[in-house]
Amino acid sequence: MTTNTNVNHTSRQPGAVWAVFFASIIAFMGLGLVDPILPAIAKQLNATPSEVALLFTSYNAVMAVAMLITGVISSRMGTKLTLIAGVIIIATFSTLGGLSNNVWTIVGLRGGWGLGNALFVATALTAIVSLSKNGTAKAVILYEAAIGLGLSVGPLVGGMLGAITWRGPFIGVGVLMAAAFIFLVIFMPRSKKQTTTSTTRPTSILDPFRALRHRSILVFGLTAALYNFGFFTLLAYSPFVMGLGPHGIGYVFIGWGVLLAITSVYMAPILQRRFGTVNSMAAMLTLFALLLIIMGIWANIQWVIIVAVIVAGAMLGNNNTLITTAVMNAAPIERSTASAAYSFLRFIGGAIAPFLAGKLAEWFSPHIPFIVGGCFVFLSVLMVLFNRRHVYHVDSVETAH
Repeated sequence: MTTNTNVNHTSRQPGAVWAVFFASIIAFMGLGLVDPILPAIAKQLNATPSEVALLFTSYNAVMAVAMLITGVISSRMGTKLTLIAGVIIIATFSTLGGLSNNVWTIVGLRGGWGLGNALFVATALTAIVSLSKNGTAKAVILYEAAIGLGLSVGPLVGGMLGAITWRGPFIGVGVLMAAAFIFLVIFMPRSKKQTTTSTTRPTSILDPFRALRHRSILVFGLTAALYNFGFFTLLAYSPFVMGLGPHGIGYVFIGWGVLLAITSVYMAPILQRRFGTVNSMAAMLTLFALLLIIMGIWANIQWVIIVAVIVAGAMLGNNNTLITTAVMNAAPIERSTASAAYSFLRFIGGAIAPFLAGKLAEWFSPHIPFIVGGCFVFLSVLMVLFNRRHVYHVDSVETAH
């Protein structure tokens, strides 16, 4: 009964929120589209797994740094223009990547793609939260639902296009971003007053660094950096040990994405109400760490890897909603600034993990990347628990909403 009430409240949103929601689905399809073709890129461009993993590293590294300026840009351009700029950049660099013939060129172009994604992702989250009329928690659930739907549909499309040519998913992202561009132009409100999250002055480039003075933002940011180390180890490295083609990898990640979407929308709110945001987050991170260790121990058994990747979707879906909600309620500052500071730290972990995972496999064995990823996720649990007196207030803030 409670879940249905949440869904009904979530459905009563302004048209602008739904415009950003659907554009976000298309944007997050881009990540899943590329995943099934990683082994094919390595084979056809004579690249090693660690070199191909740099597609994620350059993407996340640029994204992390760019998060620091998203508030500066959006507070001057307005939310609508910032979202559109992000979409145009993604479409341009993804299409150029599909036309390239060298892995290092694609790595560089993925960096440009990361810049566009930073502009879009950070602004989309704050736009949905600020434009929503149903509170932070339900707005975050809607945003995470868009992520889950995009990640679940993306691998299917990527597997289908990748079976034809590895270039297909890159060009496919460009086409989808063109659709997102049309969507935003038509449905997003034009008034800057309605769409910017800054109320008194343009955001300064120093604001995200000032935000990190708030212990809760710093703790959640470092927690997310450690957690993302495991997340992107699974995302970027597991396709190389599955022993499947583009279609097969796509189907596995469909299951992963479906569980991610369902748990982020339906299960995470239940966990929040029953156990609290921080306790639920620690539990989900612990389970994910254990799952990565299991993948490391039995990395040579195909069905273990496949089942583990799918099951991981449930833990990731829950945790994504839990930690995003926590950050939005963590400190008495503008949400766009909190999101920028948190995302800067978050994507640093996502930048290091893919390349290191490939190198660890080359230096030692296919088992080691998952075990190391699991250890980093365990550290994220310790980060939350050792600083729990600085972050437990997010539960009372959410109750107040």
